[in-house]
Amino acid sequence: MSELLAMPEDWTRALAIVAHPDDMEYGAAAAVARWTGGGREVSYLMVSRGEAGIDTMAPEECAPVRDAEQRASAAVVGVSSVEFLDHRDGVIEAGVALRRDLAAAIRRHRPELIITLNRREYFVPGHWNSADHRAVGESVLDAATDAGNRWIFPELAEDGLEPWGGVRWVALAASPESTHAVDVTDTLEAGIASLLEHRAYISALTDEDPEVYVRRFLTDFAAASGERFGVRYATTFELVNF
Repeated sequence: MSELLAMPEDWTRALAIVAHPDDMEYGAAAAVARWTGGGREVSYLMVSRGEAGIDTMAPEECAPVRDAEQRASAAVVGVSSVEFLDHRDGVIEAGVALRRDLAAAIRRHRPELIITLNRREYFVPGHWNSADHRAVGESVLDAATDAGNRWIFPELAEDGLEPWGGVRWVALAASPESTHAVDVTDTLEAGIASLLEHRAYISALTDEDPEVYVRRFLTDFAAASGERFGVRYATTFELVNF
């Protein structure tokens, strides 16, 4: 297993783009807490509202619950800007329409770093990744380039969204091909508290006490990543340069 490098620190604005509420909280939120605690600006963009994520709730009932949980979760780690694109949960499609929406968001927020979730088929061998995660991850990588090209989606400039070619990296959390890491020893508790805000979702996911489930899940992964990175707890990313 290759050595993990430290994530770049020479940036001021990041935009996290993920498919669902809770995607950031399964590890990456602890890194966000470190970044915002150091004075960096991080905004969240959810492609869907996660309305298909709770079997016991109809989508129209579930969406506002998950919206509220995500906003509360983001606030725990210092994120005040949370937006939703309202693509339909479970059937998000990679393609031109999603790329346009993401390019518009990137032009609005003008980040140097974009954070998204693993786009690969597996998280680890034997654990299949969802179609939504794969579609969003792939589209984020394309949109990071689209946002800087005046002649791709020229209608965005006509609407006042001038090209933004300042994206320097896309960091994919929870990738099996991770290359970089962030020391979250001091912010893991914030990451745990952030995921715990998704109580409705977690309660439908497991019969365990939510705090027991969340603490064990995040601590186990952070400890394994920390061992690779040479610290107590870490969050890993696959870093793509632009």
